[in-house]
Amino acid sequence: MNYLFLGILFILAGFFMKLSDDAYDENDDLLLATVLGIFCSLACAIAAVSYTGAAYIFFGILIGNLLAFKVDGIHHIITLMIFVLFCLICGIPEISIVVLLIVILGALTDEVGHELIANYTENNFIILFFEYRFVMKIVIFTLALCGAFSFWTFILFILFELSYVTAGVIFKKED
Repeated sequence: MNYLFLGILFILAGFFMKLSDDAYDENDDLLLATVLGIFCSLACAIAAVSYTGAAYIFFGILIGNLLAFKVDGIHHIITLMIFVLFCLICGIPEISIVVLLIVILGALTDEVGHELIANYTENNFIILFFEYRFVMKIVIFTLALCGAFSFWTFILFILFELSYVTAGVIFKKED
């Protein structure tokens, strides 16, 4: 698959994911959160069925969030079902269970750390480390360096993360 097209999908996925989360968490707007979540799930699913690196990332994030009990609204259930259904219909690339488990562990660590770390430390470095979910960045970078997938996967993930943060900034400005 073309990396430019994948880059656009990763950017859209991150952007819509954050807007969906904030629409629900900050504005209690279930309809908008669901619509934005559907756009996110379609971008994630198209990327996941087209590119092995995307499958690792988006399945890892999904399962990590499920294990962290972050799938906590009907909008999440709807978008999860659309993502899984699309992937089942289109098929996903062959993936290594070991690599997927490493990505899941990274995502789970980020989610748990993001929610809890400020309760246990006042160290700003550690708080910012988990606020901006650096565990996954390190995991994806390390897996790319080890050859588990292309280094492009790391670059695509950074695009996803940057668009996620950008959407958060845009959402805060609208308030």
